[in-house]
Parts: sequence; structure tokens; C-alpha cells
Amino acid sequence: MSTGKREDEVFEGRVISSGFSTGDMIVIGDWNNSPHGPFTNLMWAKPDGTRVLIAPSREIGDFVSSLYSFEEVIVSKMKIQRTGKSIGVSCDLGHVYMGWGMTVPLPFSRPRWFIARVEAPFARLLFGTKTHGTTRNGRKEWYHVRGLSRMKSVELDLDGRSSNQMTGMAPSACFGFSNPPRMPLSVRVDSHIAATES
Repeated sequence: MSTGKREDEVFEGRVISSGFSTGDMIVIGDWNNSPHGPFTNLMWAKPDGTRVLIAPSREIGDFVSSLYSFEEVIVSKMKIQRTGKSIGVSCDLGHVYMGWGMTVPLPFSRPRWFIARVEAPFARLLFGTKTHGTTRNGRKEWYHVRGLSRMKSVELDLDGRSSNQMTGMAPSACFGFSNPPRMPLSVRVDSHIAATES
């Protein structure tokens, strides 16, 4: 007999983020392993504060927008170009590129209690972000950071604005319980989202 309990969901990949001199702020979630299969989505905070999710399918758009907050969700075909130290995302609205340097690894695993109670204060102090919190639909989430890389170069061509100058991220780029890191970074991470019961 089924208990109605769902398994926790784990997403393995990178979160790559930067602000731009145009006032746009971009967070790319590039997930090579997830319950929904591999996918890439783009979270975009416009200069006026409007938060936009660009997703490759309605399924992904509905899932991500159930976890985080957006004023607009756009489903678009996406072309992804990756190297070991860069990603380019082209969609119906334009193109974003981000390239980073050497990854500083965090090779050892940490339990969820450690991420929530010990890492969280350091993450807020050093990066202005959180490693643990509650999603928009009430699920607990932990960010298990595996490695950090400083951004080296960026390009933006969206909504008629273009820039190749990176900036820090402002609080208006908050899509959920946590802001992206203040500085432009590529973070290798596992996102653990707690199961809910039906």
C-alpha cells in the first residue's frame, strides 16, 4: 500500500549569475541531472525589477515558478553551448554568455543540518546569500555547494539591451528565499528539495 510519501528531489549542476551594466541581472540554472531530466533555465531581473523566468518547456516553467517568484514566465526554445568553463544560452529573446575561471572545489559532503546551521551564517556574511530556506510552495530546500568559480567574462543581448560589463547583484534579483551571490560567480551545486506528503 502506498503511503503517499514522495521522495526528496535532487538537482545536480551549476548556478551561474552576474549583474550587467545595463541594470539587468541574470541567474542561469544548468542542471545535468534532475527528476525532470537535464535542463537549463534562465532567471532574469530587468532594470525595472520585473522578474522573468525563461524555461525550455511548460512543465519546467510550471515547476520552477512553483518554487520561486516571477512576474512573467516565458517558454522558449533554447540553444545551449557549453565548455568546461563557460555557458551560452540563446532563446527567442536574445543571448546570454558567461565564462568563469578555475573552480575551487569543496570535495567533502556535508549533512543538511550542517548546511542549515553552520554554513548559512558564512554564506550570508561572505556572499549575501542563503544555503537553506523554504520555497514559494512551502518545501524546504538546501544548497549543497560543491565548488566556486569567479566570473571572467560576460555578454548580454536581451530586450534590446547589450553589455559585456559585469556588476554585482542587487537585492532586486531575489527570486525566492535567497538572493544570488553578491559577486558574479559560477557555483557547482546540488539542490535538495524536501518531499511533501499527499
